[in-house]
Amino acid sequence: MTALPPLSPETTLSQVLQSYPGAQRALFARYHIGGCSSCAFSPSETLAQLCQRNENLDVQEVIAHIQDSHQGDATLQISPADFVELRKITPDLAILDVRTREEHEAVTLPGARLMTQELVQEAFSAWDKNAPLILYDHTGSRSLDAVAYFIGHGFTNARCLAGGIDAYSQQVDPSLPRYKVEIEA
Repeated sequence: MTALPPLSPETTLSQVLQSYPGAQRALFARYHIGGCSSCAFSPSETLAQLCQRNENLDVQEVIAHIQDSHQGDATLQISPADFVELRKITPDLAILDVRTREEHEAVTLPGARLMTQELVQEAFSAWDKNAPLILYDHTGSRSLDAVAYFIGHGFTNARCLAGGIDAYSQQVDPSLPRYKVEIEA
């Protein structure tokens, strides 16, 4: 794992989210910051400014929470190389694509199914919750939320593909087309 840049009170939220993609989820879960329009933050806002306007939170505590949450996120991920190995030993591996239908139809991992509400309900009611389950998105950030949701519903071996389909196409299968989504940062 590569070393992450240190965080300081002067680090902007844009810089935080670039290095720690799960930071917004972590801030919302503990402090109710950044999850909705009433508690939103600006990308140019610093951690010190964010903490000051949110009941003078201790900025070092917030930094520690972001870093600890990032380490926890790492345990929920599987690298593209390890994913390839898992597929070799688990031919019926369940793979869910959490991207949009348009992205799924444009490029997808072999054997992956588009995650729909109906498929989620099927999984919750009929799938083996101890069997490996891999979720992926474009760059690996949204799938962290999805895997946490599945783990919260009892899926003990759910993981998300680190870096998403983009990392997979770079590291494993360059024949898969890469793309950019305009709304992504």
